[in-house]
Amino acid sequence: MKLQPLADRIIVQSLEAEEKTKGGIVLPDTAKEKPQEGKVVAAGKGKVGDDGKVRALELKVGDRILYGKYSGTEITTKEGKEYLIMKEEDVFAVVN
Repeated sequence: MKLQPLADRIIVQSLEAEEKTKGGIVLPDTAKEKPQEGKVVAAGKGKVGDDGKVRALELKVGDRILYGKYSGTEITTKEGKEYLIMKEEDVFAVVN
């Protein structure tokens, strides 16, 4: 299934949560926090402004990003892959 977001939305694949704490304690699945870092796998064309012009997105496919804990809408494809669909404004930073 190929997904193409509309307007200023992006599709993000969450990166896996840490398996261990900094102190070396292994975390069970139930104790892991929801990941807040992901990779942009698709991006829309941009948002249409009041003047009718399309403002291109700052994010591009392949960017590693940080986003809010409860940002976006979770979806699962027929193949079982999980993604988040969110607006560009929900992204806090790009990881370089």
